[in-house]
Amino acid sequence: MSGFKLKRLGLIMEPEPNNPQEVEGVLNPAAVRGPDGRLYLFPRLVAKGNYSRIGIARVLFNEVGDPIGVERLGIALEPETDYEIGSDGSGGCEDPRITFIEPLQRYIMTYTALSPNGPRIALAVSEDLFHWKRLGLATFEPYLDIDFVHVGNKDASVFPVAIPNHAGKMQLAILHRPLFTGTLPEETACKEISRLVDLDHESIWISYCPMALDGNEPHHLGLFNSHHRLATSVSPWERLKIGGGTPPVLTRHGWLIIYHGVSEITETGNDGIQLSYSAGAMVLSKVHPRVIRYRSVEPVLTPKLPQERQGTIDNVVFPTGIDRRDDLGSPSRFDVYYGMADNRIGAARLDVPDILPPGGVADPPKEKV
Repeated sequence: MSGFKLKRLGLIMEPEPNNPQEVEGVLNPAAVRGPDGRLYLFPRLVAKGNYSRIGIARVLFNEVGDPIGVERLGIALEPETDYEIGSDGSGGCEDPRITFIEPLQRYIMTYTALSPNGPRIALAVSEDLFHWKRLGLATFEPYLDIDFVHVGNKDASVFPVAIPNHAGKMQLAILHRPLFTGTLPEETACKEISRLVDLDHESIWISYCPMALDGNEPHHLGLFNSHHRLATSVSPWERLKIGGGTPPVLTRHGWLIIYHGVSEITETGNDGIQLSYSAGAMVLSKVHPRVIRYRSVEPVLTPKLPQERQGTIDNVVFPTGIDRRDDLGSPSRFDVYYGMADNRIGAARLDVPDILPPGGVADPPKEKV
């Protein structure tokens, strides 16, 4: 098992009875500390027809500091623009991640816009978490023969500080997972167990943007380029797909990411394809985040609870929010917020070990840092 272990803290949020905005689920939240020091969740709220908004909720804690529930505060974003609304009136603002960008002294939200052309990465900026200004869709420069422009893209998050690109320039960096044709789990599950993974088209990528990071409020985004393939499916639990999870947060070992992987399972009495979404841990070099220092060979969280095994989509734990517990004087404790079967939200505790466990690198770094 991985040296990084998650301990479940319990169910944090579920659909509110008789609330039409949540009739199909609350899931996959961003988690971030506000200017007041309190923790806020930004869950995806799903109405009838998979119409998604991004809500705002304040997390409630018990006497020992564990999260136990939320107080709903309203809506952060709902579909309004042409890149969030389909031609048939459907639409969505989905699966947000939020990072406080230190050089800007602003919060940046990355979220999935369900555009007429499919899912795309959109961004918004805020000073206080309650008022958001859209920055538009992220745009990507092509790389060699890889077309990042005309494909779906999801599960993006940004680093809280500028990091060096391949040329050493300090820039805004984004983690993202393009969805090329033939790389969805439903498609890869149809192939043999020993299939070859397409490294260029089935990976998490890191890309950079020459955006001004000088403390001024951003009004637009530049073009993301300097692309680097970060991580590809390696272990059996992520055989069918690997994708993003929580935004990168700094630990004593480097940048920590809790990401997701998909595998196929066999359910008794069911002849169809059954997928399982699990979570793993990845640590990137603090100095050069393009280098993986540690990666889970085994998942740190798998669907086990009834709320994780039965829901809108069965057998799913999907990490999207993370909170370092500096408020408790425990900087090595991280609370992870995750979607449960695409219907509810759970929380789990991760205590970062004092040393990186041996033998935990599934994607060996290409250089020593």
